[in-house]
This record gives sequence, C-alpha cells and structure tokens, in this order.
Amino acid sequence: MAASAPEAGPAVRAFFDEATNTVTYLVWDPATMEGAIIDPVLDWDNRSGEADTRSADTVLAAAREADITLHWVLETHVHADHLTASPYIKLRTNTARIGIGERIKEVQQIFRPAFNAEDVKPDGGDFDHLFGDGEMFRIGSLPVRVMHMPGHTPACVAYIVAERAAFVGDTIFMPDYGTARCDFPGGSAQALYRSIRKLLSLPPEMRIFVGHDYKAPGRDVFAWESTVAEQRARNPHVKDGMTEAEFVALREARDAKLAPPLLLLPSIQVNMRAGRFPPAESNGVRYLRIPVKMKGGALP
Repeated sequence: MAASAPEAGPAVRAFFDEATNTVTYLVWDPATMEGAIIDPVLDWDNRSGEADTRSADTVLAAAREADITLHWVLETHVHADHLTASPYIKLRTNTARIGIGERIKEVQQIFRPAFNAEDVKPDGGDFDHLFGDGEMFRIGSLPVRVMHMPGHTPACVAYIVAERAAFVGDTIFMPDYGTARCDFPGGSAQALYRSIRKLLSLPPEMRIFVGHDYKAPGRDVFAWESTVAEQRARNPHVKDGMTEAEFVALREARDAKLAPPLLLLPSIQVNMRAGRFPPAESNGVRYLRIPVKMKGGALP
C-alpha cells in the first residue's frame, strides 16, 4: 500500500491484489474528506466458484478509519482479469454510485449475445452513471475530467483528478513494462496508440496511476505510479519517437502470443452487468456460462 497527498491534489492510497495483479485506488479530497474507489476487486476462486469480499472490505475499512465519505465507485473499463466489487461497495456505503464510460454499451453489444445474457441492460442501465468523453464531475471539491481512451477496449476511460493525477486503468503500464493488449473484441492497436499519445500530451509532472503491474524484468517490487515525463522517456512501447506504425506492429505481434486471461469468462459476464451476477435459475442458484467451441470441427 502507498499513500500520498500533494498540495491541491488528491490523496491516494493504493491496494494491490497479487492474485490478479490489480491495483485498486482509494482517492479523496483532503479538504472535504469525500472520496471514490477506483477499480475494486471481488476475490474469486475459479476452482470452486466462490466469491469473497475481503479485498473490498480492506479498502472500505481504510476509508472508515480515515473518515472518508465515498460518493463514487469508478470503473476504468469492463475488466477481463478480475471481477468487480462495485455493487458490494455501493451496498455497504449507501452513498457511492457506480460510474463507467458511456461506450460500455458497445462492449455490452459484443458480449451480451456471446453469453446469451438477456438480462443485461443494453443501454448501460446496470450502472448508475455513464461518463461522456470530456465530462466533468467532482470528488469533494476536486474537479475530475473523464478522458475516453479506446484501444484496450472500446469503452476505456481515464479519470484526471484536479489535473494532477491520472487513473488510467489498463491503457498503459509502468514505464519499464509497456502497454495493454488490444486483441479483445473491439480492441485496436491504432486506437490505443492515439489514446496514449493524448495521455502523454498532459503536463510532464502529471502523476499516472496504472491498473496493473507484473514486475518488469529486473524489478523486484510491484509498482503502480509514474509520471507523464517518465512514460515519454522510458516506456518501450510508446516513448517519444515511437511511430504509430511501429507501435501497431509491436503490439499486434505481442498480442498474437498472449493466452486469454485466466478469469476472462467470469469477469466479462459479471463486469458488463456492473458487478451483478446473472439471475438465479429455478433452483435458486446463480450460474456463469462457458461458451463451448471445438477446434477443427463441429461438436459431437
């Protein structure tokens, strides 16, 4: 966990989930003690199908101990590597609303038929608020600007808090690691390059908080904070001088070798519902679906 509170900017506390390499952020305004949680993790055992709220409870306990009132649970996108704890946080606080980028509707259009998920509200209605590109809102007295960042998914956004700190989800990783994959349905290496260049046009001292870390070769500790200047100088995929064509060739070659995320199927089903599990069936049990394919031919 890390904590910081620069003058006139947000206070930030990070919680790292090593099981999914995900970083959840508790962000608040020191002047008003109003805050938000960004990308919360619901603990999930894929072998047993058991969910647990211990990670979310840790973040909620930290907010209570600091006397922070939570008004938002913010998703940077529909995650494919962990299940979200957003509805649990909303339930426990009675004050937090769940927000995501408005192009979540495009993601739902892709995956709703893939899982025959007729209960998914195709207008994004499972979420409390859909943010448009450039939309402004506040965390306490701190202004937050929403920046649409397509590429990893069509609906990715970054939250720019007080023009001091950018919470970028999976768009970009630490400067010694690189960038996010673009091979999911609706992803685009060209779009990601342009999104990142937009991000890296922000002031050089802008703090960048990433959504994951995997320890780049030669680094022994997990890390999640950098700056625009560090990314422009060192990121092997998008440092200054890297052209769009070079990036696209590099990204697409890397993506072709990547396996699907371990929790891809449960994550997408739950997260496109704003963290809601599918409705219970006639026996009172909720089920996640696994679409079945047969390589090289039809199923027997």
